Amino acid sequence: MRSWLFVSLFACSVMLSLLASAQAAQDTSRADIRVELGSASAQASKGRLLVFAISANDAEAAALEASGGTSSVVRAVDANPFRASQTTVVAREVPRWEPKQSVTLTQDDVAFPAALSALVPGNYYLQAVLDVDHSYNYNGRGAGDLVSEVLKVQLPLAAPPVLTLSQVLPAHDPWQLPEGAPASQREALQTARAHAQAVDFRSPALSDFWGRPVSIQAWVLTPPNYDAKATAHYPTVYFTHGFGGDMNGLIQPMLGVYSAMEDGQMPPMVWVFLDQSSATGTHEFADSVNNGPWGHSLTSEFIPHLESQFRMDAKPNGRFLQGHSSGGWATLWLQTRYPKMFGGTWSTSPDPSDFHDFTGVDLYGAHRNAYRRPDGSAYPLVRDHGKVLGTYEQFAKLERALGAYGGQMASFDWVFSPRGADGAPMPMFDRDTGVIDANVVAYWREHYDIAYLVQKNWSQLKADLDGKVHVAVGTADTFYLDGAVGRLKAVFDGLGAKTDFQFLPDRSHFDVYAIGDDHNALLKRITWEMYAVARPQSTLKPAKRSKISD
Repeated sequence: MRSWLFVSLFACSVMLSLLASAQAAQDTSRADIRVELGSASAQASKGRLLVFAISANDAEAAALEASGGTSSVVRAVDANPFRASQTTVVAREVPRWEPKQSVTLTQDDVAFPAALSALVPGNYYLQAVLDVDHSYNYNGRGAGDLVSEVLKVQLPLAAPPVLTLSQVLPAHDPWQLPEGAPASQREALQTARAHAQAVDFRSPALSDFWGRPVSIQAWVLTPPNYDAKATAHYPTVYFTHGFGGDMNGLIQPMLGVYSAMEDGQMPPMVWVFLDQSSATGTHEFADSVNNGPWGHSLTSEFIPHLESQFRMDAKPNGRFLQGHSSGGWATLWLQTRYPKMFGGTWSTSPDPSDFHDFTGVDLYGAHRNAYRRPDGSAYPLVRDHGKVLGTYEQFAKLERALGAYGGQMASFDWVFSPRGADGAPMPMFDRDTGVIDANVVAYWREHYDIAYLVQKNWSQLKADLDGKVHVAVGTADTFYLDGAVGRLKAVFDGLGAKTDFQFLPDRSHFDVYAIGDDHNALLKRITWEMYAVARPQSTLKPAKRSKISD
């Protein structure tokens, strides 16, 4: 009897083991993806390998929308922070990848929002990208990255699919107009280009900090009829871009400004389009223990250098600041940090300027969590007016999957945080739990909370700052930045300061400059306000709008 029972139990054990092995094999086949380094690279490569997966229905609907209803062909699969959970991302660092070698991504690799094995059965599109310079978190796939074709598969998988990195993304000429552009646009482009000069200035202070050559880069745009040999001088606008921008991205706003000056819709001024991008995100032209002395270098080295080369006013009431989003924070910071240097900032939709409202999260509150409110509900981060598009947690975890640095959240740490024992900036909050580090926040407050620092130092700032702060934001800002602007205004109002704050009804982060059918109307108005400070006796007035589209 005992012998029969033992044999029966043994047989059951074997059967269960075989079933478990079969189930494990099935689970593995659902989760594994093989990526080959194909003809895209004839030599060894390295970088962050990313595989994107999206349901066929979602991908085809998006393609149809993007094509205006003419095609549902899916040409690329990518992450979308405005629909953070729609696309699954699986990632791994590859320190060295030999040609024809394959890498298999498994259940153990980093994934967001969950592993592939967690996806519901159905049809999906996959695409692989090797981010060779770890810039995906900042501006997505770009020149030099290796990509595969889009592959349509059905889950659960019978076997791991193979994605071959077969293409190297080419560099894009930012001065190239679309094929078929009218001759008038091409002529306008060449005229503007003749007035634009790229400047690459090696900064002694930044180079000393990093122990290697580091430059400040910018485009200098001179106005129509500018003559380097003449005696006329011009007011100067220092403009910087938002998160994700760079030198190439500055060309389009530069062309718009030149056209507006040429048409008389903007006054004649010199514009300096500053590049604030870096490997760590946007450095915000702030002096930082992690990024280096960018503010000092700009004000003490770069601006004096430019003023020795171009016919600029070279005095406070002839130097102005303008920027949007991260550029809005940078210009607001520069004006309040160096009030004697500049004659005013016109900052739009700035990143959080009062850390009591850091895109909706009170960093100083008793409930120190960036992901969840005290009642357990998620903090939203991205909205389309009344509709929430993404949460703080989704945004942060998607960023972590895409890479360790260069993203918006990590960028804040690189600018604002103290340096940790490992040499990296200390994170303001835990990416797994959302728990906020009170010690890091205390450092942020004492060094970069603009509202706090203005209030604390107003007696020293007032004489040089009063009347110089101009801020505009939409009441439906996509990233909830109107909340911090409202708090900043309250601080200035409490001090009895002279400021100009505008809350534009129902405007989002992306249409704040539009008035009627003119998408740059607010910027044009801003430039005339600047010009009135620099040339108070001038009778120059804006011309009527040109028939050429802005």
